[in-house]
Amino acid sequence: MHLTRSLSPGQLLKPLNEILPDDIAVTAMDCVPDRFHSRLSAKGKRYRYRIRTDYRKKVFEKRQIWAYGKPLDLDAVRAAAEELTGTFDFRSFCSNKKMKKSSVRTLSQIAVEERDGETDLVFEGDGFLQGMVRIITGTLIETGEGKRLPGDMKKILALRMRSEAGFTAPPQGLILEEVYY
Repeated sequence: MHLTRSLSPGQLLKPLNEILPDDIAVTAMDCVPDRFHSRLSAKGKRYRYRIRTDYRKKVFEKRQIWAYGKPLDLDAVRAAAEELTGTFDFRSFCSNKKMKKSSVRTLSQIAVEERDGETDLVFEGDGFLQGMVRIITGTLIETGEGKRLPGDMKKILALRMRSEAGFTAPPQGLILEEVYY
């Protein structure tokens, strides 16, 4: 199918959705400048990490939620998340050992939301390093299990060593919710 620039974004929605796989849908489109880059033009992002904290299985959502299956001390998780909110060098939370660019990022929020046997961690920031959300999630889980103290986060940040942070949480449960332009 050949689409030209003379079509409006609204006119492209139907033909585009007809050729996409069933599990992908375009709900809105807009025109952007020719020099626009989806990653480099982003001003911020919001990720959600879904964690099942009770015994009930969510069989229809098994790829969208981490089946952790145990309760957490959410007060400790919230306190640790607060320690990571702000502008810091997040090198300890980066899985790319050879990264040469700056690892300074600003996390404006790490919210802890609880509902019906599920805990969601919502991360908002100006940018994220490779593996950052999953590594922070693993570290917050260790805090919620009592293996770390909330105050340990500042030490982990200061040491700038990946080995100081917690494990990398599995990919199930990680959702990129929004990109801010």
